[in-house]
Amino acid sequence: MDLSARLQQFEDMVRDAKSMPLSSSALLNRDEVLELIERMKEAIPEEVKQARWVVKDREELLAKARRDAESMVEQARAEQLRMASQEAVVQRAQEEAERIVREAGDDARTLRLEAEDYVDAKLAQLEGALQRILEEMVASNQALSRTIDQVRAGRDKLRGAVPGATVDLGSGSPVFAEDEEA
Repeated sequence: MDLSARLQQFEDMVRDAKSMPLSSSALLNRDEVLELIERMKEAIPEEVKQARWVVKDREELLAKARRDAESMVEQARAEQLRMASQEAVVQRAQEEAERIVREAGDDARTLRLEAEDYVDAKLAQLEGALQRILEEMVASNQALSRTIDQVRAGRDKLRGAVPGATVDLGSGSPVFAEDEEA
């Protein structure tokens, strides 16, 4: 399961949590929440593995482009030698061979540039995905912190930890009667 699915699962867990009577606080199973957070952490390395794959793919594309270019150059040289062996067409063979070598170099440069563009696009996609994951994690962390604060405030209120205090559900902080008058 990827990180986005785990974040959705976490959101569903918070939405489906049992509500506390007379408050907007909710009860969450701490073990379940912590286990889900751990699974989200485990999902991150998969994105990093994908980045390594993109780099490896780039290296393979560049190596293939080099091999193709070397093969083309070798073919051009072979063609050049074959044509040069015929005395009547020596000059024409040299010109043709140079053209082939030039085209092979151009093709190799084009392949290399296309490979670099491809890898750059994949790395940009990965960067965007990692940025979205980071933003989702920050938002989830903030939401979790607010939820935990609300749960604690609700528990404190239910236990009567602070006589005469109510809980501001927006901030999760206790409000005392003298604070409300001010």
